[in-house]
Amino acid sequence: MNKHNSTAEHTNKVLRQILHFPNLLFLTLIRFYQLAVSPFLPASCRFEPSCSVYSYEAFKKYNFFKAFYLTAWRILRCNPFHKGGYDPLP
Repeated sequence: MNKHNSTAEHTNKVLRQILHFPNLLFLTLIRFYQLAVSPFLPASCRFEPSCSVYSYEAFKKYNFFKAFYLTAWRILRCNPFHKGGYDPLP
């Protein structure tokens, strides 16, 4: 019985790591953007927190699909036709 629990726990841990991989990939890409690209661009985000900070936090907090949806929706709204302002994660 104990061996079965140990195997199940290990399987669950591996599965969680596999499912979390897309989030880790996007976190890495966002961090790269923040450190290597963003400093060379003029500040143009209409929101607080900035879109990259919002996206980074979304991928830390939510599963991949919800984080991707929130990020895409935020980026689509970050344009001259939207007033912007304070827009924290839900």
